[in-house]
Amino acid sequence: MNTYAKITLLACGVAIASSAATALAVNSGLSAKQDATTRPADTDNRNMAGGLYTVSHTTTPPTDFTHAAESTINGVVSIKNYATQQQGQMGGYQGFDPFEFFFGSPRNRQPQRRNDTQPEETQRGLGSGVIISADGYIVTNNHVIDGADRLEVTLNDNSTYNAQVIGTDPSTDVALIKIEAENLPVIPVGDSDALKVGEWVLAVGNPFGFTSTVTTGIVSAKARSVGANSRGGMGIESYIQTDAAVNPGNSGGALVNVRGELVGINTAIYSQTGNYVGYSFAVPTSIVTKVVTDIKQYGTVQRAVLGVMFRELTPKLAKERSITAVNDGILVEEIVERSSAMEAGLKEGDVITAINGAPTHNTAQLQGEISKYRPGDRITVSYVRDNKTASADVILQNAQGDTKLKKAKDHTVLGAAFASLTDQQRREYRLNSGVRVSALTAGKFKDAGIKEGFIILSINNSRISSPADVEEIYKAITQSNVADKVMFITGIYPTGRKEFYAVDLSD
Repeated sequence: MNTYAKITLLACGVAIASSAATALAVNSGLSAKQDATTRPADTDNRNMAGGLYTVSHTTTPPTDFTHAAESTINGVVSIKNYATQQQGQMGGYQGFDPFEFFFGSPRNRQPQRRNDTQPEETQRGLGSGVIISADGYIVTNNHVIDGADRLEVTLNDNSTYNAQVIGTDPSTDVALIKIEAENLPVIPVGDSDALKVGEWVLAVGNPFGFTSTVTTGIVSAKARSVGANSRGGMGIESYIQTDAAVNPGNSGGALVNVRGELVGINTAIYSQTGNYVGYSFAVPTSIVTKVVTDIKQYGTVQRAVLGVMFRELTPKLAKERSITAVNDGILVEEIVERSSAMEAGLKEGDVITAINGAPTHNTAQLQGEISKYRPGDRITVSYVRDNKTASADVILQNAQGDTKLKKAKDHTVLGAAFASLTDQQRREYRLNSGVRVSALTAGKFKDAGIKEGFIILSINNSRISSPADVEEIYKAITQSNVADKVMFITGIYPTGRKEFYAVDLSD
């Protein structure tokens, strides 16, 4: 008998034996149920060979996901991201070189020019979204809608709508969009804080364009960080980790519990291939709800800060610092001047162990808790100092060091009105494009020294052809994650004098 035949017979033999064992176990189990409901672990088993026994009374969680699936698939939409330009052509802020702006381009390098032709609209991305109100508000990921010239939303009944971006928060990778529709199916928002590790969840979305796809798994961990910050990714990470299959196209989709309640927005996978390999991550609704509420109420997210520089406490650090009361937590390395932490009396060397009673064993838990609050909110910080527990009431501040809530700003803060050049002006000034500053009031442009009549030729190396170009670049800069938000403007005055201006857009 050849080797292949032996392996085949062996495999069949194992399968038959396994089937027989399964059948025996099932039959024995049925017999056991007929004899008694449960038997304690210390029952005399000498005459009960082959029976099935329970060693404790436990409640088995429901494994029927049909209700949750049927009640949520209509509340998840497909989102297509369309663009008519290559990424970075407009708002060429990424990679902009200030040195080149002030001192010119190298001899062999030509300045970036925008293509004035109108290329055909192309789809550049696909994702999912979750309907959170019957009048058309949809929450999704920022990276799903980023850079779009047009967003097309397709409901589960195949009806399509163009969507408007209401607001975004790159720090949490959450975005809010809206379509003009009524009586839409809504997924109710659940309490992500109440989720337990091991609890069943469902991921609902459109992986690879396969609409209304539902996968299941369990909550593998909570308050998980995947290190996206070090790769230029999101600024706040406190994810729900699950083993529900999530793939490209699932981003922005729903993570729901077995009751059909939204507990997270699927956001990322941990993979070296780009496809699912066992780990997926969702932004919890405790963060999503606060971000969405802020965007709807204020137009921007109200971010509170504690005002500490810190690192996670490790057993090695604890030994070096003679900390014996705790083995983990947030070790305060520095207190920011005039911050909330300083006013509350926190000191370098303190170990923060909880925020309002919620444990802060790691950075993700600290970020997750602080992100729930706004400047002006009062929280209780529990900490360990000199191996003794203590607590302090803290009034949170914003990054500017006060408790004011901020409203979203649009390009009107520039304090300028813009007008496209007429054909006669283009001939007179021998220009192919440009936008004229037609009026000035108090604002960023006047502060930078720009005068009425100035003709803007480029901003951050992107050619300007219309007032809409100025607004779009302004939006790209202000919504970026870079610390220094600056418009580097090149242009001329009607006299032919060329000028360069740097307009600071920071608060």
